[in-house]
Amino acid sequence: MSFDREIYVNLPVANLDRSMAFFRRLGFEFNARFTNEKCACLVIGENSFVMLLPDPVFEEFIPGKSISDTNTSAEALVAVSVPDREAVDDMVRQAVEAGGSAYREPADFGWVYYRAFQDLDRHIWEVMATDESLAPGGEPDEPDEFKEGDQ
Repeated sequence: MSFDREIYVNLPVANLDRSMAFFRRLGFEFNARFTNEKCACLVIGENSFVMLLPDPVFEEFIPGKSISDTNTSAEALVAVSVPDREAVDDMVRQAVEAGGSAYREPADFGWVYYRAFQDLDRHIWEVMATDESLAPGGEPDEPDEFKEGDQ
């Protein structure tokens, strides 16, 4: 039996409307079925989503813990693939124009190129384009802990 998993990454945001406008400027859409005044479902791909939750709503999901101060720490890196290098540069440029900021220098390994930006709440988003035909050694090795028979 096969199950097609979905992923929902939850991120706290200070201002939901402002965050939604930011991501719309980058070309993202929202799933209206899971978007209301308490949250917004940012569509990353067919089965990949980021739930933008105002701080008080996010806090309901983390009893006994506090939201990370993104000025001094990071709680996650969200990585998004795009078709090519030009699209990587375009998304980072659009993020900066929409009020975000570029984060760290670009990385170019020949077969993978990526850059990063911080959104309005200083969450780090990596944007990457890959060409696996240029990867050294072909297919990347599977980590030992995921090889068949190792249970």
